[in-house]
Amino acid sequence: MPEITLHVNGREHRLDVPDRMLLTDALRGRLGLTGTHGGCEHGVCGACTVLLDDRPVRACLILAVQADGHRIRTIESVAPSEESLHPVQEAMRDCHGLQCGFCTPGIVMSLVALHEQDVRPDAAEIGEALSGHLCRCTGYRNITAAAHRALGCPAPAATPAAETARPDTDDAHEGAGR
Repeated sequence: MPEITLHVNGREHRLDVPDRMLLTDALRGRLGLTGTHGGCEHGVCGACTVLLDDRPVRACLILAVQADGHRIRTIESVAPSEESLHPVQEAMRDCHGLQCGFCTPGIVMSLVALHEQDVRPDAAEIGEALSGHLCRCTGYRNITAAAHRALGCPAPAATPAAETARPDTDDAHEGAGR
């Protein structure tokens, strides 16, 4: 087993890991950082997002050995202290951008990366940052509102719900042997 050095949340860790151990498993199982969630393990849901050298990445798509020598930040490093939250965390709380919390750490990490770029992103850039995250509980309205608040840009105007189209009676029965 190779020995690797991970710089996680400002601390250096030397680990012996199997060649095929995922970064998610090293963070959770070896370092006890359980805020990084393993969801789909295919890079689709975004629950395992961490910052690798300040860029959001899916920890389920990276082998621990690939992260050797790199700086990694997990959700455990985001709040500045036990008594305060990061602006992204505050906005998620204030805008009710979470429900079960499973997807939340990954979403927060992507938004923290955007927040640290110190630019005011537009709605498309926020949408891009959130595009790799799946939330099965809340939908995205409150998450998007939280992102806009945390990143200091106006939220897009609310749009009315789309009208439900009634199927045309003739079309609905087409091919039904009438």
